[in-house]
Amino acid sequence: MLRKDLISIKDMTSREITDMFSLADELKKDKNKFSRILFGKTLALIFQKPSNRTRVSFEVGMYQLGGNCVYLGPGEINLGVRESIKDVAKTLSRYVDGIVLRTFAHENVLEMARYASIPVINGLSDFSHPCQALADLYTIREKLKNLTDRLLAYVGDGNNVCHSLLYASAKTGLNMNAATPKGYEPQQKVLREAKEIAKLKKANINLFYDPRKAVKDADVVYTDVWASMGKEDEAAKRKEIFRGFQVNENLIGLAKKNVLIMHCLPAHRGEEITDEVIDGPNSIVFEQAENRLHIQKAILIRLLANAREHR
Repeated sequence: MLRKDLISIKDMTSREITDMFSLADELKKDKNKFSRILFGKTLALIFQKPSNRTRVSFEVGMYQLGGNCVYLGPGEINLGVRESIKDVAKTLSRYVDGIVLRTFAHENVLEMARYASIPVINGLSDFSHPCQALADLYTIREKLKNLTDRLLAYVGDGNNVCHSLLYASAKTGLNMNAATPKGYEPQQKVLREAKEIAKLKKANINLFYDPRKAVKDADVVYTDVWASMGKEDEAAKRKEIFRGFQVNENLIGLAKKNVLIMHCLPAHRGEEITDEVIDGPNSIVFEQAENRLHIQKAILIRLLANAREHR
């Protein structure tokens, strides 16, 4: 069983990750399996940022497991302004059985978990996106049968998704190359920690400034938007800086012949990825999106099914 919260993949053990994948396998084979396991339980979704996959997968997941969701958008709480995170955490702990927080600052997730007596799940922060990376590696494992001796090449911004992929790859023994422009690298601490963890798994983590070097002989090529939510004012500047980091047919031609193409979505087609690639025969982008549901259900079972009573 996982610890109380899911804040970052850094906090998970390799065994917890593989157990999560095994549970997701069961849930994917039979969507009605464990259909009553969360009966009577309610999940609060506190979203400061818009969402498609995260919101829908958690809402559908709770429904398929017999539970219920309450959505609290930016206007309902105005987290940290209308009401302190501490007070929200303490109040909701009396009403619901778990919280998913999708927020700007990672400190908000840490503070929510600090004061909540119920499980808190990071639905996205500026530092980490653990639910996404778990679904991503689950998808790679599903397609390639194993993660060891495989190479994931991430091309683009060294953002929250990149951070979570670095930790997840290191803990599962997946080799990973990250290619970013200078000045847009993942945090040095994350890169250093991922490299140290990867050594124990006999895997390699590397940073490149040339995407062509990063994707050479890769089994998987992954990209994300160049300007994440909260960085919209930098979009024009980033478009120029990242121009050479577009995932197109020329770039993926340097990878393995049957390279898998991934994107966490939403995609800005024609910017970080071309239509030909995202819609091409090697793309598994929408299977990747589907797997958010199965992984989310596994997370909910692990955290909520046996959570101690809080009332």
